[in-house]
Amino acid sequence: QVQLVESGGGLVQAGGSLNLSCAASARTFSRTTMGWFRQAPGKEREFVAAITWSGGSTYYADSVKGRFTISRDNAKNTAYLQMNSLKPEDTAVYYCAATQLSFAPRTAGGYDYWGQGTQVTVSS
Repeated sequence: QVQLVESGGGLVQAGGSLNLSCAASARTFSRTTMGWFRQAPGKEREFVAAITWSGGSTYYADSVKGRFTISRDNAKNTAYLQMNSLKPEDTAVYYCAATQLSFAPRTAGGYDYWGQGTQVTVSS
């Protein structure tokens, strides 16, 4: 069982930055692939970014590539999502997710554990 707790969301102006954190409870965090998803009102949950166990491979949605960076610190059992050059269309609830698969799924169904979400609002 893995418990995930996100933090770092908030209100920011367009062009600003936020750094989301996802703290995991599992002692096996270093062998867990982590993902970030987001869901805007009235829309489906969509893939944002993912990072494999060792951090050696990262993946991004085209809409955030070049602006967002996913990383992890296995010593702290924490994954991060650094978001720069934020746009109003980035407004959503952001969720972190975990899977013990060795690859990084781009669909929500590929993840077994989810955090409660953190709200990110970007004003124009």
